[in-house]
Amino acid sequence: MTDNNYLFDNFPPVSEKEWKQQIQVDLKGADYNDTLVWESLEGIKVKPFYHLDNFEYLDIPTKSADFEICQVVFIDDVAIANKIALDALQKGVNAIQFIANQSFDIDVLFQGFKSFKTTPKIYFDNRFLSVNFNAQLLDNFSENNIVIQQDIIGNLAKNGNWFMDQNTDHEAVKKTLTKHPNNKTLSVNTSIYQNAGATSVQQVAFALAHANEYLNHFGKETANNIQFEFATGSNYFFEIAKLRAFRYLWGKLTLEHGLEVEADILTKSSTRNKTIYDYNVNMLRTATENMSAILGGTDTIAGLGYDEIFKKSNSFSQRIARNQLLLLKEESGFENAQHFAKGSYYIEALTIEIANKALQLFQSIEKAGGFVAQLKTGSIQKRIEEAAKKEQDLFDSGKLNLLGTNKYPNAVDKMKDNLELFPFVKQNIKQTLIQPIISKRLAEKIEQERIGSE
Repeated sequence: MTDNNYLFDNFPPVSEKEWKQQIQVDLKGADYNDTLVWESLEGIKVKPFYHLDNFEYLDIPTKSADFEICQVVFIDDVAIANKIALDALQKGVNAIQFIANQSFDIDVLFQGFKSFKTTPKIYFDNRFLSVNFNAQLLDNFSENNIVIQQDIIGNLAKNGNWFMDQNTDHEAVKKTLTKHPNNKTLSVNTSIYQNAGATSVQQVAFALAHANEYLNHFGKETANNIQFEFATGSNYFFEIAKLRAFRYLWGKLTLEHGLEVEADILTKSSTRNKTIYDYNVNMLRTATENMSAILGGTDTIAGLGYDEIFKKSNSFSQRIARNQLLLLKEESGFENAQHFAKGSYYIEALTIEIANKALQLFQSIEKAGGFVAQLKTGSIQKRIEEAAKKEQDLFDSGKLNLLGTNKYPNAVDKMKDNLELFPFVKQNIKQTLIQPIISKRLAEKIEQERIGSE
């Protein structure tokens, strides 16, 4: 058997300094920094190569379990939602996220679930606040496999108002926590910030500050009750580093509170970079975004339908989203891949950069009164708006490309008569306590112009 080390012994080690000197020679007088070093929207300077001489890595807790594949089911007709969920479970998913705007018949929804040998993990993104209904959901399962994604601060950020008012909302959450101290009944939904244009650094910092509001208000033990939801974008390595940086900082934050709690993360693909023209390209985008989530160490991935932004939920789109994840897990080598990024010089360097910058931003938010206080003054919204504008300017100028939209568009592609859902920001004028954080896609302006000219 050949000793692979023999091959390496024939090549002397090359230091970082020697590499850089050779690159400088090849540049023939051009400036190294101006030519090859670029700066991201986060203010991170990305070098053309990374070397062992400057290698550092963070001790990030990584879970031993593989990621779970989740399908999102919106509850409009509860019987139909039940059929969709059962069908998805039979076809390979092992988690379901139900989204509901109001209470529903629990018995009808869970009919047939007990026929599965392994009880699936169930997420409830309830976009209403009801202590009694949450109790009914939690009592329906004896196993600790149900998550109530109740996020009162997230609702404030997204809609500009509390569900009822600040005190009533907090009292409702406190009652649920008191009655069910061993269940995950709180959620921090950071996809709100990503889909509105926040940078990776901002998303990590806001997630920490958002969660810390709950720890400060309800007690440090609440860390065990919190579940996180992130959105992953198409900046492949940055998205991996983002999740890793958050896992690291969440571990440090809980340690400051005297606990050791690992982050429980559900990820979805971002909607910010999705398009309605040449929409099949969205499948390529979600593929890389799902890969980033896996390598970043997510616990659960909920697939995004490639036509979800403009078309009603349909079985074909759901099948593609589901099978994309099954292919990654079972045929592409991504099973138990949550450790693969460890030791990569580039990813480790990005993780450290994002973690350091996010920690600084988190500390500044805390010094200014905390996350809710900063939402009320509009500081969080202003930070996101500034970041979103920079990204939008890059897209509008053609420096940031979306294939099929502002790069190699298909001139004969028509979409005006194919829109089942309104894919643009809706103008909904209402009185709000704070300025809401609005999700907006990069391609909206150019798409509206194209639709108008069809």
